[in-house]
Amino acid sequence: MDQTRHLFRFNAELLRLPKSKKLRTIGIYTAGALFAVGFWSMLDAAVYSKTVNASVVHVTFVDWIPFICSTLGMLIVNSIEKSNLLSDGQNSFLGDGQGNAWAARVILFFGFSLLAGGLAGSFMVFILKFLMHDYGFPTLGMGVSNIVCNGCIMLSCIILWLAQNIEDEYSYSLALN
Repeated sequence: MDQTRHLFRFNAELLRLPKSKKLRTIGIYTAGALFAVGFWSMLDAAVYSKTVNASVVHVTFVDWIPFICSTLGMLIVNSIEKSNLLSDGQNSFLGDGQGNAWAARVILFFGFSLLAGGLAGSFMVFILKFLMHDYGFPTLGMGVSNIVCNGCIMLSCIILWLAQNIEDEYSYSLALN
């Protein structure tokens, strides 16, 4: 094996996901359910904040920023195809042979950075807005909902990306030579 061409010692063939249409469908539905739980958690906290909440703390735009970052990160990560990450430079639009894979990896890193920033931002909002002021649990629950929301979106993104990259047994690979 030529060590100059590979980044790691193990072969990428070991990392291939099993081919199963049922597993892919379960993954997609699970990701959708996790996203729905996360979105509903944030929406529930916002509605509770404006209608039932008796304290002076409310869900504001600052609480929504981590959710927006996580959602944008999820959209970016799931718009990248696995084949673009592993391409060997064929059909590159940048002309240098590795441009397509390099650009896909940078965009994927940016998407995961948005996801991690959203989750970290929800923890920071929770700490700075709720824990530092020693609020009780009905008010503290709005901060916990923000963390649950961003955690569910991150898990949803990872599961959806894995499920989308499971190849069907009946899929055909068409290429023009």
